[in-house]
Amino acid sequence: MTALAHRPRPAAATRAATIAPVVTHGFEIRPLDAPLGAEVLGLDLNRPLSDGDFARLHRAHLDHHLLVFRDQRITPAQHVAFSRRWGELEIHVLRNFQLPGHPEILQVSNLRGVDGEPLGLGDAGRYWHSDLSYKDAPSLGSLLHAQELPDEGGDTLFANQHLAYEQLPLALRRAVAGRRAEHSYLARYEELRARNPWRPKLTPEQIAEVKPAIHPVVHRHAENGRAALFVSEHFTTRIVDLPEDESRDLLNQLFDHSTRPRLVYRHRWQPHDLIFWDNRSLMHLATGCPDHLRRHLYRTTVRGSVPVAHHLDGSGHP
Repeated sequence: MTALAHRPRPAAATRAATIAPVVTHGFEIRPLDAPLGAEVLGLDLNRPLSDGDFARLHRAHLDHHLLVFRDQRITPAQHVAFSRRWGELEIHVLRNFQLPGHPEILQVSNLRGVDGEPLGLGDAGRYWHSDLSYKDAPSLGSLLHAQELPDEGGDTLFANQHLAYEQLPLALRRAVAGRRAEHSYLARYEELRARNPWRPKLTPEQIAEVKPAIHPVVHRHAENGRAALFVSEHFTTRIVDLPEDESRDLLNQLFDHSTRPRLVYRHRWQPHDLIFWDNRSLMHLATGCPDHLRRHLYRTTVRGSVPVAHHLDGSGHP
């Protein structure tokens, strides 16, 4: 767990607080009192979802970047089917943590099976990151469904990277303009594996599957058109075409800026929550829970597109 996990709960964000709730076809979309996110109340994903209602969810997801669907008692098959409404699904490289019968679902879990082997990735999200940023076409978003929650801890933090970019000091904004950075799944893998023996040693085939990717440091969201920072302490290894010391210094400034408390929403899980966040807009961090408490969730990940760089105008403004 990093020190960031102990940050205080962020103050209310005036942006979210000024947006009025929207009621549509029996369910309510209620903005959270936070820099991002909205609750979806009164929607049962066991029932068919009309194209009109899906379009409203799509708009809300673009506006708020994270949707919390409360009390969703759905099957893994229904989880997968709803996820597919948003796009093609990824199959995670750690296939031993797939849910049997549902390869699209990665188990995020600290539980062990009857054979004593871990059921899932027990240390997922230990560092701030955006899911699958190490791929040529990073993830559009992730859907995480609570199966079993601890009585203590287990919160997840989310940081708004649109606001992070908008609040960059002008000198730092100019410093990152036009820059590209490398993202690698292997960046911290062995470090995490040394701390958590549950992580398997990767085969040569798996390593070939997660070759590093180069992406803009600031990208333009493919759907909402807004600029966002796109680097993370977990996967970003260097800024291309800068000396190593300059690259590290610039990245450290960005890491510190992009996760300040006023950009962060802390999700305190409730039973059967399903949350769907936009990896193009947000980073997230798992705060962890005591080792003796059980935590088990199912995650699907929607494939995205190749990031497009955001460009400044001549004044240095977006």
